[in-house]
Formats: sequence, C-alpha cells, structure tokens
Amino acid sequence: MNPLDRLSEVDSSTVARLHARLAAAAERDGLLDVAYRTVDTPVGRLLLAATGAGLVRVAFASQDHDRVLAALADAVSPRVLHAPGRLDDAARQLDEYFAGERTVFDLPLDWQLSHGFRRTVLGHLPDIGYGHTASYAEVALAAGSPKAVRAVGTACATNPLPVVVPCHRVVRSDGTSGGYAGGAEAKHTLLTLEAA
Repeated sequence: MNPLDRLSEVDSSTVARLHARLAAAAERDGLLDVAYRTVDTPVGRLLLAATGAGLVRVAFASQDHDRVLAALADAVSPRVLHAPGRLDDAARQLDEYFAGERTVFDLPLDWQLSHGFRRTVLGHLPDIGYGHTASYAEVALAAGSPKAVRAVGTACATNPLPVVVPCHRVVRSDGTSGGYAGGAEAKHTLLTLEAA
C-alpha cells in the first residue's frame, strides 16, 4: 500500500491526539512562541493568540484569521501553533463576558503589537467602565493629548486586543458608534450586551 493511501485512512481523532501531543511537547520544550485557538461568540468566531507573556491578539473573522496568523509569524515569531490549552482562561473569560457574568477581564496581556501613543490610548480604554462609553475626544484628553482625536481613532482601529481591551466603548462625540474592526454590527452587539 502506498504511504499516502495510509495517511488518508488516519481518522480525525488520531490526528487530533497527535496534534495535542505535538502542542504539549512544543510547550514543554519552550518551542511554542505563539499559541492560538478560535472561539465562537455572539460577534462571530474570534481568533485568540497568546505568547508566554499573555494574550497578544484577538481577531474577528472579518480580519481573516489566516492573514492574522501570518502577521503574528512575521511580527512575533514563526513558531505559531494551534495549541488551545494556553488560551483556556481567555476562552473561559470571554464565555463569561458574553453570558453577562463578567464585566472586567483579568488576563495577562502581551502589548508588543502596540507602541507609542497608540499603546497609551489602549491603556486608558479599560478605565471606561462596563456599560459606559466615552468619546474619542474624552479618550484623547485622558491620554494626555486633547487634540489627538484622530490618533485615538487610529489606536482603536488597530487595537490588537478588541473586546478584551474595550475599544468598542469609544464612540463619536454625537453619541453615534463610529467605526470598529469587527464591523458596525459587532460593535452594536457588544454595546447592547453591556447596556442590558
């Protein structure tokens, strides 16, 4: 029998077991720089990625998970592997959030994908309480640059940790929602969930 024919006979549970062994060995031997998994949520499937330092990326399906993983391989490390165990706590906290049981995330975060003023802005977003919103102008003021309203918009648009770092709580001065990386419907869903 051709070896390729034998490969097609391997069932999915065997493949899953082999993959789990590979992920565990990579983690144990310090070879797993970026672990990832996906979770289904009311705003669609989210990609979660973590380094040893913490959660480094959350991405919406509309952001193309394959492209996000390729960008992580370029920006962080090419040693990226589907290893859901490292992200169990993040997945659990997201489940609790979407069930209305969690208002604040308590996860280690790896900020290496944000720099300068953008990072400063993102650091202020958790100060906007659950169920509340702030305008781009208010966030600019809190970040120490009251005239940097557009830069706040850019920081929110490039937030590598949406939902967990709540850029969805930043709205226009007239109260309309403004843009969002996950799309207008996702932002509306998150704000509605928190207002309930």
